[in-house]
Amino acid sequence: MQDAVLAMLAKEPSHGYDLRARLRQSLGPLGESMNPGQIYVTLARLEKAGLVVCERANGLPERPERKVYALTPAGQERVAAWLAEVGWPKPDLAEFHLKLAAAAAARLADPVELVAAQRRELLRRLREAQQAALAEPAGSGAGLLLEGVVLRLQADLRWLEACERAWSKADDESEGA
Repeated sequence: MQDAVLAMLAKEPSHGYDLRARLRQSLGPLGESMNPGQIYVTLARLEKAGLVVCERANGLPERPERKVYALTPAGQERVAAWLAEVGWPKPDLAEFHLKLAAAAAARLADPVELVAAQRRELLRRLREAQQAALAEPAGSGAGLLLEGVVLRLQADLRWLEACERAWSKADDESEGA
């Protein structure tokens, strides 16, 4: 969650409320379960870590001052590192989805290229798991575990194909606009 918040701030400084709304929109129905206070706890941690700064800004008459958060240089470096990261598997695919949405919104990276980098990593891991599975004796417990790893990687690759189709279509539509 921290990295997604940082990436969303890379587009422009924002209020916590705005960030929460953008996260919820990016996650669709999965975002409905997001604790309303979670974004503010995350922002406080990021500020304490020196990744964001908070400034007061004029708001609405009923809310004369609001906190606006912006990235620090260290926060910008962390966003760049997060976008370059190709670790997998993640227990929660929502994080990768947020990476794609934040990268596109802030024009930090091409989501299709991020998908391609993840695909290369998954294919490498799939080859390793398949080779290890072939080396295991038939009926071994480790062989069954490796089969599960192979099946999970294959499913994740299919999901990445769907991500690529969706983001390629989004790119085509934005170019036609």
